[in-house]
Amino acid sequence: MVQAQPAGTVNKRISVSAEVFGKYNKKEEFVAHVVPKTDEIKTKISARLAMAFMFKALAEEELNIVIDAMEEKKFQAGETVINEGEAGSVLFVVEEGSLDCSKRLDPNSQEATLLKTYQPGDAFGELALLYNAPRAATIIAKTAVSLWQLDRNTFTHIVKDAAKNKRDRYEDFLSSVPILQSIDHYERSKVADAIKESTFAAGSQILTEGADGSDFYIIISGEAIATKSLNGAAPTQVKAYGPSDYFGERALLLSEPRAANVIAQTEVKVATIDRDSFQRLLGPLDTILQRNMDQYMTHAIQ
Repeated sequence: MVQAQPAGTVNKRISVSAEVFGKYNKKEEFVAHVVPKTDEIKTKISARLAMAFMFKALAEEELNIVIDAMEEKKFQAGETVINEGEAGSVLFVVEEGSLDCSKRLDPNSQEATLLKTYQPGDAFGELALLYNAPRAATIIAKTAVSLWQLDRNTFTHIVKDAAKNKRDRYEDFLSSVPILQSIDHYERSKVADAIKESTFAAGSQILTEGADGSDFYIIISGEAIATKSLNGAAPTQVKAYGPSDYFGERALLLSEPRAANVIAQTEVKVATIDRDSFQRLLGPLDTILQRNMDQYMTHAIQ
């Protein structure tokens, strides 16, 4: 069993188990690193973390711990932030500027291949912290950059466990959603990381016919109905929804107004993912739908 390390202790062997915090090892025992900062700076960091998938699983209290622990680091254009093969003890979130990520794909060559360019809101460096492994790529500042740095201790105790718990909670659930049954385990993990949870009281409106929308919804619990104005008449119920049902998928396919109202009949808990996040993770939904087009013939109306 992995034993907790006292605050400030460097553990050379970090477990990737989600059991670092169990009933015998409470999270309250963890004392996080705190870098003093103004409320304005905290708000700025919070806005950037909201753009990075790995932080979406955090509860408000956990997010505040991460924000308190973050430290600003600046690099000039051309400076190396991370070197492939080196040990890593921190991750970064981009505040300003851009960075190029490259990797030696041929072990017999010193030539590096550009993999991607990081922009504000992107996070990098977490793999070395997750798996206690050497840096997997080299990252060089393309412009002058401002980064938020998070230490290994805070990441291990707060971010890693929250993300894993959220992913585990959603993977089986997502596999039960017909529209997503053709995506593989890795793709489901990425979708799970990006999901946000919302709760609607009985009688409240989740979607409004004619309104703009970019979110896709999956019902976790509760019941809802869809109503639609037909031939200019008052809205009429056209569909009922329960757990694992989904609506709003047209928002992932098309940029067009909502085709119907969706109203909570009981308290409804939903998982949502927005168009930009979905396409960034998996690409256009129509490509995924081609894998299971027969199931999509029952395509919902939102």
